[in-house]
Amino acid sequence: MYRTTRSPMMQPLVNSGMGMAPFFKVTVFEQEHFQGKCLEFTSECCNIQDCGLDNIRSIRVESGAWVGFEHHDFQGQQFILERGEYPHWDSYSGSLSYHVERLMSLRPIYCASHQSSRMIIFEKENFMGRNVEICDDYPSLQAMGWMMPEVGSMHVQCGAFVCYQYPGYRGQQYIMECERHSGDYQHWRNWGSHCQTPQIQSIRRIQH
Repeated sequence: MYRTTRSPMMQPLVNSGMGMAPFFKVTVFEQEHFQGKCLEFTSECCNIQDCGLDNIRSIRVESGAWVGFEHHDFQGQQFILERGEYPHWDSYSGSLSYHVERLMSLRPIYCASHQSSRMIIFEKENFMGRNVEICDDYPSLQAMGWMMPEVGSMHVQCGAFVCYQYPGYRGQQYIMECERHSGDYQHWRNWGSHCQTPQIQSIRRIQH
């Protein structure tokens, strides 16, 4: 097995504007079950092939929260990667119907661990219509009173969230951060390059 360090093992905490963000560290492997070549990262990588790996098939997140992407340059399906081990694709996919066996880029999610997460979801695009404040985990938006299967727009006031297409934290994943777009997601197409529907039925906070 080959090991290469792509960024310093120790680096100062990052001032993200919300306070001091935590140290980030992830180890990625070219093969499933932590086999083959591996690299360690403490910052983003927009193309794993530029770093000497063909792809990412298993992951160990040692610190911080990360988002992995199906394609180069942070494109395609998104997958939240929190502290722990991901020996193969279905351990991070959230749904077996999305058969993404490898990741090609990844980046850390900057959100202060000491600060509460808060987001407002809106019925319609451009922050119009009925709205509800979200500050907890909701395995079913319908169960908490949001009767529609869709969300038109969102404003993340602080922290970060992962939104799922289906109840029970299943289906396509969309990472929403106050550090990106100033927290404003005024149209559901802003959620990610892979987004084809405004359907959101469960939401949970991202916590380091």
